[in-house]
Amino acid sequence: MTDRSPSAAQAGALLALVIVSYFMIVLDASIVITGLPHIQQSLGFSPTGLSWVQNAYTLAFGGLLLLGARAGDLLGRRRMLMAGLTLFTLASAAIGAAQSPVWLVAARAVQGAGAAILAPATLALLTATFPEGPARTRALGFYGATAGISASVGLVVGGLLADLLSWRVGFFINLPVGLALIVAARRLVPVQRAEDTGQRLDVAGAVMSTLGMVGLVYAIVRGAEGAGEGAATAGASGVTDATSVAASRAAALAHGLSGGWSDPVTWALLIGALVLLAGFLRHEARVAQPLLPLRLFADRGRAGAYAARFFFLGGMMGFWFFTTQYLQGVLGMSAMSAGAAYLPATLTNFASAMAAARLTRHFGLRRVLITGLALSTLGVAWLGHLEAGGGYWTAVALPMVLIGLGQGLTLSPLTVAGVSGVDPRDAGAASGVVNVVHQLGGSLGLAALVAVSAAAGPEASATHRFALAFAAAAVLLGAALVAILATGRRASPIPLTPRDAEPAEG
Repeated sequence: MTDRSPSAAQAGALLALVIVSYFMIVLDASIVITGLPHIQQSLGFSPTGLSWVQNAYTLAFGGLLLLGARAGDLLGRRRMLMAGLTLFTLASAAIGAAQSPVWLVAARAVQGAGAAILAPATLALLTATFPEGPARTRALGFYGATAGISASVGLVVGGLLADLLSWRVGFFINLPVGLALIVAARRLVPVQRAEDTGQRLDVAGAVMSTLGMVGLVYAIVRGAEGAGEGAATAGASGVTDATSVAASRAAALAHGLSGGWSDPVTWALLIGALVLLAGFLRHEARVAQPLLPLRLFADRGRAGAYAARFFFLGGMMGFWFFTTQYLQGVLGMSAMSAGAAYLPATLTNFASAMAAARLTRHFGLRRVLITGLALSTLGVAWLGHLEAGGGYWTAVALPMVLIGLGQGLTLSPLTVAGVSGVDPRDAGAASGVVNVVHQLGGSLGLAALVAVSAAAGPEASATHRFALAFAAAAVLLGAALVAILATGRRASPIPLTPRDAEPAEG
């Protein structure tokens, strides 16, 4: 462990390194979305199988995050930061060169594993650099805002690159960025010697949690594929001719995503996944050095923040995924136009995210969270009333304004709430849980919404299926709002009034 505290300039440079690294992680989770139709046409994905382009990344990311966070505690933040950057950058190059669905999904999983190492290392570096108080709260605010801003920017950039150049460029661009970050990390991050405390990695817990979550999402997507086969799934991405439908089915079978909700294999996978997850919780309650200390959930306010983040990301992932397909498959936009169509959400997201810290100091974290979640819920519920022939400006752009404002006011306060009031011995674990619920909420939410959309049946129009998915996404966002409201007016660590929040820097 280094004995020197960083100077103000060094702290600023380290914060920039953390923000850019995290920006790259989240950007890649969204930059692919507006390029999904191009990826489908290029590599032959089925519509529901296409969700695995996201799920492979988010499952590896979320499933391995707790292990990655623990490894950083034992092996050193600098070492794990360098390892995560290297793995993430190499996997990005492999994705850009992908020649088949299996290749791309496998590379996305490796990229997610790199992100699972990188993300907790960046957050641990941030908390180690900035002492408890206004400075750390402000830094955590930037960290949380980065998630929403980079996701929105990725949608715009992904559409521009897919149309003007290629969807592959969005991944190849990580090569120079990743190399620059590796060089910067070597120079800026102090060497931390791992202390021999006799602690061990909870490998059994990591295996059970990862396999359980993978099995759960796989079962949901498998059921959705069977329920939405044929014209329903083809229409969901704008594919209408019989040859393309057959190709989509063949691609689905190649991925093993056949069956449906009446298939016993689907239910066997679902039950097996739930058993594994139950075993994981039982294991964590008994093991001496758990990946997930269950005492983190004893505080009602913090537990509410985790639950809200889980449901919020589930609903927002559905918004990004289905809006892209509606813009291109129904309204006939190009990928570039679809990316630009996200600007109402991107610009308002940026503005509200930048104002979130100041609003929190004036009105309290809980009030800002409730406002942000309410705006997001209203915006996505508005999209749930899509009708055939609806225009972009009133049917999509205006709801996006509400969604962008809500997202900007939500993610940063949720990040602060998820790590506030935590015992120092659990700080790393709490940071890991924030990232876990973020990734797994998005992955499970997307899988569930794909199932809801496909359940409309082959006779339903694409617009009807998308509207159904948006309505279900609004329910998830409403559940996030309920989770915060249920914490109560005095629940820590979500303060109600300005005097309960972190003081402003004077």
